[in-house]
Amino acid sequence: MDALPRNTAPPLPFAGPLRFGRLIRRYKRFLVDFEADGKLLTAHTNNSGSMLGLLRPGARIGVSLAPNPKRKLPYTLEMIELDGAWVGVNTAIPNRMLAHAFAHGLLPFARGYERFTPEARVGRSRVDARLDSTGPDRPTLWVEAKNVTLVEDDVAAFPDAVTERGQKHLRELMDIVARGERAAVFCLVQRPDGHCFGPADYIDPAFARLLHEALARGVECHPFRAHVTPEGIFLGAELPLAPQLTEQAAR
Repeated sequence: MDALPRNTAPPLPFAGPLRFGRLIRRYKRFLVDFEADGKLLTAHTNNSGSMLGLLRPGARIGVSLAPNPKRKLPYTLEMIELDGAWVGVNTAIPNRMLAHAFAHGLLPFARGYERFTPEARVGRSRVDARLDSTGPDRPTLWVEAKNVTLVEDDVAAFPDAVTERGQKHLRELMDIVARGERAAVFCLVQRPDGHCFGPADYIDPAFARLLHEALARGVECHPFRAHVTPEGIFLGAELPLAPQLTEQAAR
């Protein structure tokens, strides 16, 4: 695990104050039961993936209190403790971190860009962010953000479940590059034990093939480690690509 980033940027805050408890079960895909202070409570999880290896009954979890007091479920699952470290599982965080990191100048691949537009339309779809520069030598940069919570053999891997949506995003990014603009995937690795990033071809071989193809066609991939703490989420160092991706990107 790399040290906490040595910059003056504040951490990305959670949407509301945190409460801690013990996981009981996940069910109906978006519901999590947990015990806190002797009470049985239910939280919403926006993570539609499998969260493979994380959903262990009895694991310590952190949930945030929604700022909207009228919300049916007041708590959102934010993180799960694994081997003494926090893993961030809220899939809204990568988009928020992308904007936060851009605003604080923490993204080397986005230097020289002045304008950040979230949820920007391209054709009939939307891309998580569009970055523009007033300079004539910088093409528009389109960025998709992904949340990474799976690590196998020291490799932070995505996805943790078959993702037709993720496959669609890669095809759209390739189309963007083909018309002369930049396109990138920003992968936020919300756990400390991955030392490089690669596709989980053992889970979604179609996504893995498309990622290799996308890199060969000029789509960029920028995986960053996140340091998940109860005080907020810090952006850490950019991780290297797994060897097979590095070779592909260099071609």
